[in-house]
Parts: sequence; structure tokens; C-alpha cells
Amino acid sequence: MTRRPTRAATALAVALSWAVAGCSTRGDVPPTTADQEKTMTSPLLERFATPAAGIRSGGRITADDLPALRAAGIRHVINLAPASETPGFDEAAAVQAAGMRYDPLPIAGAGDLDRAAVLAFDRLLQAADAPTLVHCGSGNRVGALVALRAAWLQGADEEAAVAEGRRWGLAGLEGEVRERIASPRCVASADRAADGADCDDAG
Repeated sequence: MTRRPTRAATALAVALSWAVAGCSTRGDVPPTTADQEKTMTSPLLERFATPAAGIRSGGRITADDLPALRAAGIRHVINLAPASETPGFDEAAAVQAAGMRYDPLPIAGAGDLDRAAVLAFDRLLQAADAPTLVHCGSGNRVGALVALRAAWLQGADEEAAVAEGRRWGLAGLEGEVRERIASPRCVASADRAADGADCDDAG
């Protein structure tokens, strides 16, 4: 006499077949971390541009923003605004207390848009190995350094460099940027960029 499988046994067999099928196709779907999911959906990050993978750029942040930035996946903050612009907010201490890396590169205005600043900025971007926010007061100084980096270190022509800067936030400093790019440019290959080879005083 042949026994018929019970309902429980049948249900178990169906469940196991589904589980096996799920495992066999899982490799076709790239894994997504919790941080990546939060970063993709965080309303806070809509305030900032996304000019490159893993990088946001924009304007000033406050202490109230830090928990949300951390929850949204940001792990590194690069601040181009001098501390004197936010006298009531110790951004360095607050960012580090929130568990994020902090790098300041103070750019007070057009007078600081020089070769040393661009090289320092380039090193910071190249060392960014986690989701990063680059900001100043409005994003304008961020875009200015990006445009000069594109022209002086990456060989972009003036229009291409300015267009790249705009993607990062360049606005009111565009004239200053164009003036500097129009001077003899610094075109340095990656292995020569550290010492600013082929740059004159204007670049």
C-alpha cells in the first residue's frame, strides 16, 4: 500500500523548491548595502548635487544635519569654508563625534584659488574611499576648485573645465576661474601633480 504525502509534507517540499530557486538566481542581482539604500532614498541629500559616484557637493551644513547625513550613508565630510564663517558651530568636532571623517580645506574667497589649494583638493578627492560630502557656503567654491583641477591637472579646455565646475556648484566665481584658466595653465600628469610641475605662479 502506497502512502500519500501529507499536506504538511507537500507544503514543505514546495517551500524548499522556492528557497532553492531563490538561491540559484541571487547571484544575478548585485548586492546592495543598507547604507547604499539609505543614500539613494534620503530626502536630505536632495539638497546636494551628485557630480560623481559616491560624492555629494553643495552648501553649508548644520549640527542638526549630521545624524541624517550619517544615516544616509555619508562617511566623509570635506569642508572648504573657513571656521570663521560658522562661529557658533565647531564642524570638525561635530562631524567626528557623529562618526565621520572630517577634512578642512579653508577657501575664504577668490584669493585662495591657487595651485596649492587645487593640489590639496585633488589629494583629498583621490583619498576619498567612502561616500563623501564636499561643501562650502553654497557650493560655489567647491565648483571653482573642481574647474581649476580639471584645467590645471587634467588638461581640460576652458569651456569643459567650467562646465565641470558648474556641475559641482560653480556660480559667482566663474569669472575668477576663467581668468585663472586663461593664464598659462598647469597641465600635470598624475605622477607629477604632487609638486605642481609646469605651473606658473598664476596656476
